[in-house]
Amino acid sequence: MATPRLDPYQKAQDTRRRVLEMGMFMKRQDGENALLHPEMRGSAAPGQSVDLFLALLQDRLPVWLKILDDLMHLVGKGSVADNLLPIARAGIDYYAEVQSVALPAFTSPSVTVRFREAMKDTRLSPMSEVVPLTDYLAAEQRAGRVSPRVDPVATARLLLAGCFRHAYYELFVGTDFVPSRDESAEEIIRELRLESHAA
Repeated sequence: MATPRLDPYQKAQDTRRRVLEMGMFMKRQDGENALLHPEMRGSAAPGQSVDLFLALLQDRLPVWLKILDDLMHLVGKGSVADNLLPIARAGIDYYAEVQSVALPAFTSPSVTVRFREAMKDTRLSPMSEVVPLTDYLAAEQRAGRVSPRVDPVATARLLLAGCFRHAYYELFVGTDFVPSRDESAEEIIRELRLESHAA
């Protein structure tokens, strides 16, 4: 079933609001934990790292989602691979930036659990990235430009996973041990084999 399309500005504002609500939810949980466990008050908490992560997410996530949403303007234009190449490159950049701030923020299991609860509470999930890519691939498939054998949802997830993997490896082992971001983006799109079985 098609998802209702929001005005890009409205969607960006909605995303920022949801990230802000996540931060408020996590702060509220921090306060409740301090009341229930007074012995934890003096302990070092990753509060500043979490604040930095949420601030970056509030700034970057709406931009990243807009890049994904804008794909629908390219249905039937250019080639599908050429349309997706800048998406893969932008995805690597996005994940590299966000992960570099997320790692110090999620050193505590309790922070991770609170973040998961906050995501449920605000209904902000990884599907917000998967859906626009899926919609684009399905539209191109209906237009006969993507093989009927391609599963749009699985392909969208694979594209995002490839971007995430490159960013993760780059962060841990450095740029000397992985292909360049441009090379990785090309590999990710090529290996999706979107048109290899086209009639």
